[in-house]
Amino acid sequence: MQKKTGGEGNRRDVWIAGAGLSAAVVARELAEAGYHVQVFEARDHIAGNCYTERDPETGIILHRYGPHIFHTGDDEVWDYVNRFTTFVPYDHKVWTTVGGRVFPLPISLATINQFYGRAMGPAEARDFLADIAEDIAHPENFEEQALSMIGRDLYEAFFKGYTEKQWGRSPTELPASILKRLPVRFSYEGSYFAHAHQALPSDGYTPMVEAMLDHPSITVHISTALDPAEVPDGVHLFWSGPLDAYFDHVHGHLGYRTLDFRHERSSGDFQGCPVMNYGEPDVPYTRITEHKHFAPWESHDSTIITREYSREAGPDDIPYYPIRLTNEKEQLALYVKAAQETQGVTFLGRLATYRYLDMDVCIREALDASRVFLAAEAKGERLPALLVSP
Repeated sequence: MQKKTGGEGNRRDVWIAGAGLSAAVVARELAEAGYHVQVFEARDHIAGNCYTERDPETGIILHRYGPHIFHTGDDEVWDYVNRFTTFVPYDHKVWTTVGGRVFPLPISLATINQFYGRAMGPAEARDFLADIAEDIAHPENFEEQALSMIGRDLYEAFFKGYTEKQWGRSPTELPASILKRLPVRFSYEGSYFAHAHQALPSDGYTPMVEAMLDHPSITVHISTALDPAEVPDGVHLFWSGPLDAYFDHVHGHLGYRTLDFRHERSSGDFQGCPVMNYGEPDVPYTRITEHKHFAPWESHDSTIITREYSREAGPDDIPYYPIRLTNEKEQLALYVKAAQETQGVTFLGRLATYRYLDMDVCIREALDASRVFLAAEAKGERLPALLVSP
């Protein structure tokens, strides 16, 4: 990507493509360090996929792009986000409907006992799973990893159908690493996450990101897609958009899954919990979110639910989950090489590094990138385009 010549920027100017969480953190950090920051957001709002809004009909905080739960074990990140909003402790729990029955997730002692109609203790349940698990010494894909952990019955009930819907592929085509990060608990602990800090912002994520961007040295341009060629010489660019888009998709589009959301409003309480998964393949959606349960400190007579459908992302769709199978990895290597040869830009965040990142990791990497940038500037050194390996 060649920048246009003829425009000279100030070395104390920084441009940022995107106004999501990663971009907002970098904008704030560099503005506080004395830089003039221009933020360009193609959508008609800030906050990226963690954008929240008050539903005008029900007054409920709506997670427009799916539920986002803040959880972290990083104390510095926790202190950082608390500078910009008030967080309320929130213990996230997930349930799944399979075969007309409801079970807790992730798989725990409660799930195992309920599924098999038993009353096993932790040690007995461990031995039980060891007996039913298949002997696969070196699992090479998602299915083999699951069979080696929990056996065929639990795998087919809770993971096979859901995974096929979520990824649009057989679990035998997916890497084992996807499942390795999901726990199996031999206790009745029902929390979905195990981090020390778990909470939700009292008024949603959008006010938090607004507060981050509320600085006299930050200018935000909404509904304005940034062409990298328009960045003046001498101005450093932080790119948080798709990595392949920066290079005009010269090596083709990287593979992503996208999500479609179908909202419904009614009175009362629809499902009694914030998230209900549906693992069976004949149910077309992967989960139903009931948004008012993400703010139990509020009271609403009405409700709003969202059915979530996963499909392959097209060129005009919002990308959510990088696929990262063989073809995508080959393309990614070409884009990584192109990025490493590019000057004056830093690729930041989940889209620009083609990784699925939790919010706390986005913030951590944005803080680190800001510090590396400032240290390089102070020494007159050049900042690498990629600070983390995609």
